[in-house]
This record gives sequence, C-alpha cells and structure tokens, in this order.
Amino acid sequence: MNIQRVIPRVHGLFLSHFNVNQPSCCAIRWFSSKSDINEHRAKVMAKGLPEKKPLPGVKSIILVASGKGGVGKTTTAVNLACAMKVIEPDKEIGLLDADVFGPSVPLMMNITGEPMLNDDNLIEPLLNYGVKCMSMGLLVSGENAVVWRGLMVMQALERLTRHVAWGPLDCLVVDTPPGTGDTHLSLAQNLPIDGAIVVTTPQSAALQVTKRGVNMFEKLKIPIVGLVENMSHAMCSKCGTKNYVFGNETKQSADQMGLEIIESFEVDANMSECINSGKPAIYALADSIHAEKYRQLANKVFKYISDKDKEAKATKQ
Repeated sequence: MNIQRVIPRVHGLFLSHFNVNQPSCCAIRWFSSKSDINEHRAKVMAKGLPEKKPLPGVKSIILVASGKGGVGKTTTAVNLACAMKVIEPDKEIGLLDADVFGPSVPLMMNITGEPMLNDDNLIEPLLNYGVKCMSMGLLVSGENAVVWRGLMVMQALERLTRHVAWGPLDCLVVDTPPGTGDTHLSLAQNLPIDGAIVVTTPQSAALQVTKRGVNMFEKLKIPIVGLVENMSHAMCSKCGTKNYVFGNETKQSADQMGLEIIESFEVDANMSECINSGKPAIYALADSIHAEKYRQLANKVFKYISDKDKEAKATKQ
C-alpha cells in the first residue's frame, strides 16, 4: 500500500475547505406577519436533523463525556479502550480524541508523529497498545493553540471521523470535551451513538454540571450506559480509613437521575505517573485495584453493546 505523509498538516487538511471569499454574515429575512413566521418555522422543522450515517467498518460507538473538566474523563476513556483490547484481544478497538482544543490522548497513549494518508486518501490512525488512535494533537504541534470558531471545529470533527481509516472496528471509544457544546451536538446528529458514559467526581459543583450533561444526552436521545465516579475517596496508607476528601454525594445524585454508578475509583497517586509516562494504568499497574476495575468497566461496556445488539435484532424480527 502506498502511504504518504499528511502534508500540509492542519492548514492543508482543514482550513483549505473553507471559502474565505464567502461573506461571513448571513442574510436577514424580514417577516410581515405572524403567519409568515409560523410558515418559516414549519419549513425549517420539516428539514429535520441531518441523517445519521454509520462510520464504514465501525460496529459500535461509545462516548465518554463529562459536564466538568478535570474529573478524569480522558483517563477513563484511555483505560477503557485499552482494557477492552486486553480482555478481548481479538476485538478491534479505536480511540478518538474529539477534544479539539485540549487534546491529551497523544500524551496518555504515548503516540507521536504525523499520520499518513493511504491510497484512498484516508488518514491512517496511529496504533499503540493494540488500539487505533486519532487526535487533533497529532495534527498540530504541542506549542500551537487551536483558535477556531464553531464551524471550523465541526469541519475538524468531520475529518477526524469520516476521513480516517477506522475500519474494521468492533468499538470506537470517543473522548469528548467537557461541557455540552457543539462537539457533542455534532457527534450526536451525525453518528449512530450506541451509548454514553458520564464521568464525574463527588463534589457538588461537578455533580451539578454532570446533571446538565445527562439532560443533554436525554434530549439528544442518546442512552447513558452509566456513571463513572473518579476520586471517590482517598485511602489512608497507615490505618486504611476512607477519607471522602471531595464529598460523598455521587450515589444520591445518581439515584435522582435514575442512573447506575457502573464503576468507582479512589484517589491513587500512581495514576499521575501513568498519565505522564504515556502508559495506561491497565498496563502500568496491571495488578492494581484500578486496573481490575477498568477491566470490569470494559466487561460492562461489552455486555451493554451485546444486549443492545440483541435488542435491535429482536425489534427487526
């Protein structure tokens, strides 16, 4: 196969698709009566949302999201993808870093270098730990900031999803940015998402924003696999006492939202070293409680996908 470098990088790959000569402002239509406004609204609504098209060769897509930043969402996504590959080596797993402005998957997965283009003019994802990876962090240098408006972000997501040679994949894990913004809306409207995992920490501030994220997925009709709680408590190394340094409100909030906490992780200083070294805990701390819990999380995701597939087949019959 003839593989070539992606040259030029960001400017050639993304910015060339924007027409700089096109006026940035849009025309404003004036309506003479309320009936005209209602007629216009009806026409807009009749157009509906864009048709969801599956990614070629990708069987399932799982989003990992959080309302608030700094809760360990990317750590969860990285270790989930790696754990899925560990417990099911014959399965093909992918990891998409959809955080355009703050990509950190390249660091955590220890992947560097410019992606290549194959003969079909598709970007070849980089491979490490048996997981296919793609991130905006691979298309811009670490020192450069991505300063784009919404439309350009949507174009970037289009390239990172439909212009990457993902297939064949049994599951694509998507690490989304914090919040409830354009990225989530674009992914939900354009891709058949099988489910979302919502990551939180026990603080009231994090849980409050988590509820907004859950509401967003409900409005977008994306089923939620469950909650993952990070930093649930810190264990005293001397007496083994659990210290709930960030509070202990996750269970109550999960019950209010009607969601299950599918896994809970305590604070572990070794996790920081895993992140900095680019070796996920599932490998670096293979015998740890954290690694075991990530394997359990991966099993639950596989079961969720399997149950969903069975339900879909039963519905067709």
